[in-house]
Amino acid sequence: MSRNPIGVRQWIWRAFVQTTLIPLVLVEVVLIAAYLLTNSAIRDAQIEHLRETALSEVQTAVARESRVISQQLQEVANAATLFRNLTVRALEDDSPAAPVPLELNADGVRYSPRDLGGAASFYSGLTPPERHDLQKVAKLHRLDPLMKELHASNPLIASIYFNSWDSYNHIYPWFDTARQYAPDVNIPSYSFYYLANAWHNPARRVVWTDVYLDPAGQGWMMSAVAPVYRGDTLEGVNGIDITVSGILNQISGLRVPWDGYAMLVSRDLSIMALPESGEREFGLNELTEHYYDDAVRQETLKPEGFRLDRRGQTRELAKALATQGEGVMSLELKGKQRLVAWTTVPQTGWHLLAVVDETAVFSQTNALASRFQQIGYLLIAGLVLFYLLFFAYMWLRARQLSQALLKPIAGISQMMGQIGLGRWRPDPVSSEIRELDDLAQHTQAIGAQLEDSEAQRAEAQERLELVLESATESLWENDMRRGVMQLRGRLPARFGLTSAQLSEAQFLQRIHPLDVAQVRAELDRMHEGQALHYESEFRFADALGEYHWLLSRGRVLERDPRTGEATLVAGTHVDIDAIKRVEDDLRQAIQQAHAANEAKTHLISSISHELRTPLNAILGFAQLMRMDCSPDAQPEAADYLDEILLASRHLNQLLGDILDWSSLQAERPRLTLKPVEITALMRECAELVALDVQRHGLRLDFDLPPGPVEVQAEPRRLRQVLLNLLSNAIKYNKPGGQIVMRIETVAGQVRLVVEDTGLGIDEGLQAQLFEPFRRLGRESSNIQGAGIGLSLCLEYAKLMGGSIGVKSAPGIGSRFWIALPLLATHSPRPLRHRPRIVYVEDDPASQLLVRKALADLAEVSVIGNGRMALEHLLADPPDLLLLDLNLPELDGEQLLRLLRQAPATRYLPVIVLSAVSELKAKLECQGWLSKPLDLDELRRRVQACLQELDLNPS
Repeated sequence: MSRNPIGVRQWIWRAFVQTTLIPLVLVEVVLIAAYLLTNSAIRDAQIEHLRETALSEVQTAVARESRVISQQLQEVANAATLFRNLTVRALEDDSPAAPVPLELNADGVRYSPRDLGGAASFYSGLTPPERHDLQKVAKLHRLDPLMKELHASNPLIASIYFNSWDSYNHIYPWFDTARQYAPDVNIPSYSFYYLANAWHNPARRVVWTDVYLDPAGQGWMMSAVAPVYRGDTLEGVNGIDITVSGILNQISGLRVPWDGYAMLVSRDLSIMALPESGEREFGLNELTEHYYDDAVRQETLKPEGFRLDRRGQTRELAKALATQGEGVMSLELKGKQRLVAWTTVPQTGWHLLAVVDETAVFSQTNALASRFQQIGYLLIAGLVLFYLLFFAYMWLRARQLSQALLKPIAGISQMMGQIGLGRWRPDPVSSEIRELDDLAQHTQAIGAQLEDSEAQRAEAQERLELVLESATESLWENDMRRGVMQLRGRLPARFGLTSAQLSEAQFLQRIHPLDVAQVRAELDRMHEGQALHYESEFRFADALGEYHWLLSRGRVLERDPRTGEATLVAGTHVDIDAIKRVEDDLRQAIQQAHAANEAKTHLISSISHELRTPLNAILGFAQLMRMDCSPDAQPEAADYLDEILLASRHLNQLLGDILDWSSLQAERPRLTLKPVEITALMRECAELVALDVQRHGLRLDFDLPPGPVEVQAEPRRLRQVLLNLLSNAIKYNKPGGQIVMRIETVAGQVRLVVEDTGLGIDEGLQAQLFEPFRRLGRESSNIQGAGIGLSLCLEYAKLMGGSIGVKSAPGIGSRFWIALPLLATHSPRPLRHRPRIVYVEDDPASQLLVRKALADLAEVSVIGNGRMALEHLLADPPDLLLLDLNLPELDGEQLLRLLRQAPATRYLPVIVLSAVSELKAKLECQGWLSKPLDLDELRRRVQACLQELDLNPS
């Protein structure tokens, strides 16, 4: 990051400022700040004390007056309790009572027509006249003296009343109820009635209503109501009314400091009582908000405009009242700041508020704060004036010092300029300042050192050019503005170029025609600024027209600042002709290796077909002859046939293992994994080796779970692995030994274990156990084997997503297992009878062999021609197809592809019986059996396939 240089004068001035002025200013600022902060703290403490005193005085006044109002309301509540108790007694008194003179008008209303010095009566027309309880009216008139006395004893009480369940109203003082009330007044529908019922007031205590417009015409009021029960029946409600005007008179007499005023707010945050000064600030006039005519027929509560939480200016105050029992906050009313202090009346939950002018409260505090602020301003002004004078003096002193430094510095700068022009030993300058004089002498010494370094650099440059010429064919520079390429090195002489400087067109003429487009494209990318580096391989012709491979690399040295295009590119040419010849030789060798591998695969396939076809006939007919041969009648013939079968099976096993290993090494197949029930599979494998176990004098035991166990595997390959492990356990066991087959579950996997009590394997040799063609010292023994069985087991275990392991000790025995993922078991489904099987095979011996082997399982028909088989299968699809691949007219692979394209045979189950194994992974089939056929294996595969199709082989 570059910085703008400054002159000596500015540098000295900055040094003065940084080392002298700034620390001094900081000290002064800290001192003044300490003074100001101290005074500010004292001022703030005093101001805060004054504020707290003022707020405390307001809060104290509100709390004091709240206690007065609370006491008066408690007296009203006590009067309501007394009135309720005496009302209950009056109603329960069954002594005769004098009837009350009442009149009945045309609307069915019974009322007291004149004032007799007692309470007024009103029986609503909502109750039929014949159902008017006149005895109750007479009993309640006994309470008139009490009501009169309570009304006279408390100036807040506006009226006392009793309202019954059947809309009877007994109220003191008397007024013309027939004229004031609507004839169909429903008294139980009013709030004072349902507030007293058992649902809202289960404790039957005195409760206060919200402010409402009195139907009797006395304006806004509130009531202390108490329920009157006769047993568990709510007979009616006693109430004592307090008018808002009375509360206003009480509140107006409160002593609020600073010419403030008090106001009363209900539990639901509605303004209950507000003096005239408050009405002007809140913009309310309760006398104009509603007409009294409405209150005669319906209950009219305070309008929405009286709710503090519905007004924008008082919404925050409403939140504070709802969450805090008492407090003080600032509020803006009509553009003026007011302090509002409040407390809660405990009997009713009402809030008593005192509103005062905030300016009047804090006038003395603000005057004190202003005085302290003026003192601070005077201090700051004095400090600024002092430092202006001090800065002027320091600036003059810095100018004098800079003049003393500029002359020697200018001389040293001239010396540096002369050294830059190649005059290595300039004349030194002198200075009165020792450091500057030493700098001039040091500059002269630097010039001498640069003179020696320049000589060494020139020598190193010459050596570098020699090294580059020996390591590369040439160094090149391409001036893209002129289209000229300059070459240096051996390339011009070696390739017979007439000059070391060529045009771009001349250079491209020497490049092989197939490589010109590539080279030109790379040069265009560099020229257009799309790349910074250049690399290209091409063939370049020498003087005799022979091409040699060159590797050209370069990078951009210069660009056009306006367009960004490259103007100069430089790089090297390297001869890679020998490397290219090696690459060609290697490519040919790889192609030959691929050809040899394909030839090997073809050879193995041919050998497989040629060996397995006759072996199939030998093994098949030997099995048929062994089935028909009685050991008692022909013991020697039975032994001979057993030896033929044993040798044929061993030869077939060796051939199958070699072919399987070869196919695995050529291309890893994809196995189709599906659920396999392993307990039955292990018992099947045990049946297959039962003859060998008996012949070797061994004992085979099982340790299997009682229920089915399923794993994810390929059945044929899993069977092959188990048979291989069992074969080894038989071959390498001791006479009279034991073999145990068991199933173990370990960490969500199932182990299929084969244990023997045989020779065992040394721990040092177990690492080589799964390598192919390793028999671990048993090569010269009479035990048959090729040494690839366990390696095949390992490969198949990996392909099925499992693993294989061994634990063995010499003289004790061996324990082999294959571990596979565990699946849930499924119950087998019921099967049907006599499936149909078609066998497509052109060899009569194989046809006879398969028909005889499967005769008890299904109806087997044979077809010897591929074309005829296609027509028959499309016309009448069987339950299962057995297919050979070598067929006349239409081979098995083409036949299977055509069957999969037809809707009728698209999902036909197919098992391939063939000596060819290289097409195994390409064909879509349910199974594959290699020739020569193992008839037991064929029968098991057919049975398993038919069971999956819900067919029952009989």
